[in-house]
Amino acid sequence: MNKITAAITAVGGYVPEDVLTNKMLEEMVETNDEWITTRTGIKERRILKDPNKGTSYLGIQAAKDLIKKTGLDPKEIDMVILASATPDMPVAATGVHVASEIGAINAFSYDLQAACSGFLYAMSTGAAYIESGRYKKVLVIGADKMSSIIDYTDRTTCIIFGDGAGAVLMEPNEEGYGLQDEILRSDSIGRDSLRIEAGGSLLPPSEETIAKKLHYVKQDGKTVFKYAVSNMSGVSAQIMERNNLTNEDVDWLIAHQANKRIIGATASRMGVEDEKVLMNIERYGNTTSATLPLLLSDYEKKFKKGDNLIFASFGGGFTWGATYLKWAYNS
Repeated sequence: MNKITAAITAVGGYVPEDVLTNKMLEEMVETNDEWITTRTGIKERRILKDPNKGTSYLGIQAAKDLIKKTGLDPKEIDMVILASATPDMPVAATGVHVASEIGAINAFSYDLQAACSGFLYAMSTGAAYIESGRYKKVLVIGADKMSSIIDYTDRTTCIIFGDGAGAVLMEPNEEGYGLQDEILRSDSIGRDSLRIEAGGSLLPPSEETIAKKLHYVKQDGKTVFKYAVSNMSGVSAQIMERNNLTNEDVDWLIAHQANKRIIGATASRMGVEDEKVLMNIERYGNTTSATLPLLLSDYEKKFKKGDNLIFASFGGGFTWGATYLKWAYNS
């Protein structure tokens, strides 16, 4: 019997209609389009403005896009993993609501939080369930409404983040396609460099935490940049070496869309040509858990069966990793 691997067999994506451009940000904080573009590569980002819609809405729309494109019967889905740093609420799992709303009535679901590495970790988890032989169809979603945790008077963070969601279906494969290898890492050295200080058990909400704006993302940009460049590029090069892959063997780099310079440094360390580096950061900004599946959704038509994809991410915590996957179908 051939070894079972977990392959991506379908993708979907969603971004809200409202656009927040760099020019619009110039009216809100002390910044300018040239400064933002030069340092991040971002020109605009999408914002879910409806106060009655949260991350679950984004995840539902991405899942529905996948279902519509493939004709998948939601009742066949065995489990749903939602990667997100911005759940609808702290206790009731957002993924459970997403599963119910898309009609995945036979699935169990839960949330996974690893900041910007959330989707990569969730894909690893989904693959393990598939490889165990116990589940056949696992829906992995990355979704974040980052606008809900951004202070739009803080120019160090408001220029970076946007809202969006992406989804992939993972299924068993016996032809050798799918997830081949992964290197996942974490280190709490970054605990204070990228965080939301209040709202958890350590510092529960209070009038004081709200007044001090402690429920918004705070970032030490220089520290995060330094560790992101070193760690994300390091594991990406390591996974190539471990699998005897040359730069010519790599067909596509699917890198977390946080900063164009970080992506460029990772590609350079891997020796991968620019035309193999997929990017949509200029249109969406950093959508945290959604960046990797949104790349797959935007560029799906480029992928051919057997293509070698390297996924790479870096997020708060710190969390980071790289995954080697063989694409399983012609789009």
